[in-house]
Amino acid sequence: MDLAEVILVDASDRQTGVMEKMEAHRKGLLHRAFSVFIFNSKGEMLLQQRALNKYHSGGLWTNTCCSHPLPGEETEEAANRRLHEELGFETSIQKIFDFTYKADFDNGLTEHEFDHVFTGQYEGEIEFNKEEVMDICFKSIGEIRNSLQMQPQKFTAWFHLAFPRIEKWWQQAYNNKVT
Repeated sequence: MDLAEVILVDASDRQTGVMEKMEAHRKGLLHRAFSVFIFNSKGEMLLQQRALNKYHSGGLWTNTCCSHPLPGEETEEAANRRLHEELGFETSIQKIFDFTYKADFDNGLTEHEFDHVFTGQYEGEIEFNKEEVMDICFKSIGEIRNSLQMQPQKFTAWFHLAFPRIEKWWQQAYNNKVT
């Protein structure tokens, strides 16, 4: 059983307390989280397929990495830590936006997160942690958009919400037209 704690926050991301992670998810309480989106030099996004043993959304495709900072841990520091723990590499990341979402799952858990979104670029070897990640792939923004439309059930709830904003950022950052 994972007894890690999450940081409870208000709608402005001010800390209001801490709580054991699974209890926060059972109660649907707003807590701090992060999502990392890594791109290669071609502008393709690194996606991960969540391991089947995850407490929710197992087997679904999502952004490169996501999790929760620990109490007392800076969010960017936590994002870097989890990127290394899940995918086995380090790279420079920068925060580009945040958003709040709430999603209920069939197992009675609720994700209610103030999600800090980071992005970065990476080109090297990826030796992912098979306890956390089932598979990985790089896909173009156009391929991802089409997959989200044609097979929405294959992606996590938060990825559906974050992707349109990432796509807009990507178009500016990579100076690309819509593909």
